[in-house]
Amino acid sequence: MWPICNVKIRDCLAITSVTLKQSLKLGATMAKSKFEYVRDFEADDTCLAHCWVVVRLDGRNFHRFSEKHNFAKPNDSRALHLMTKCAQTVMEELEDIVIAYGQSDEYSFVFKRKSNWFKRRASKFMTHVASQFASSYVFYWRDYFEDQPLLYPPGFDGRVVVYPNNQTLKDYLSWRQADCHINNLYNTVFWALVQQSGLTPVQAQGRLQGTLAADKNEILFSEFNINYNNEPPLYRKGTVLIWQKVGEVTTKEVKLPAEMEGKKIAVTRTRTKPVPLHCDIIGDAFWKEHPEILDEDS
Repeated sequence: MWPICNVKIRDCLAITSVTLKQSLKLGATMAKSKFEYVRDFEADDTCLAHCWVVVRLDGRNFHRFSEKHNFAKPNDSRALHLMTKCAQTVMEELEDIVIAYGQSDEYSFVFKRKSNWFKRRASKFMTHVASQFASSYVFYWRDYFEDQPLLYPPGFDGRVVVYPNNQTLKDYLSWRQADCHINNLYNTVFWALVQQSGLTPVQAQGRLQGTLAADKNEILFSEFNINYNNEPPLYRKGTVLIWQKVGEVTTKEVKLPAEMEGKKIAVTRTRTKPVPLHCDIIGDAFWKEHPEILDEDS
């Protein structure tokens, strides 16, 4: 009887296996619908392999936004620090970002050359960065603007650019920092003419039309006793965010066996965080000091 029983069991298992395969095949077929063809219209936006992927965000219509929210002119440190806080939040969420640079109402994020996040889809890079940044701006607003309510939600547009080698990436970041210097020098002189000399914005614009950097520096020094080189580096250089090890002090309660109540002691822990720097990135000194940023294995 046992051999006959074993045969029946084998036959039963074989039938079950065939039935299961047919069910899976039928399920896979049923999971697809006649409408699935619309996926063929999705554009392939995969970024080139082994290239630096840069996502740059710009505030949408921030000239109006800054006026409505009473930003200080020519620079509002609260707004700049808020932007940096948002950028740090983005980097902590998307750890494949090796460096970020920001100035005014813009921030650029550089992803590792070998990053395979989001299967290197440009749309995913951009939307993840933009949404995280914008939501952080609203979330942390009151930490920096305690007496100024947020009147309406800010918007940020984004773009993705792929750079093939280290030099083009460095040139891109140099371009953004040079832009920071040009814009800040102009704004510093412009608002000095408006706020201290009493010129209207139109008159100040006319006064500066056709002037060079040396002319603007001369106006600042001779008329307002301002040495532009002594202005805060935050305004002149912008903000660079790189990963660095930082010691954080936290309070921990420790209870010893012989004691009834625990004692609170300070504990220092080291962790890697995006740290803000206000330094020159156009020259070679920065890159020699931080070679890990352009490491080929990144």
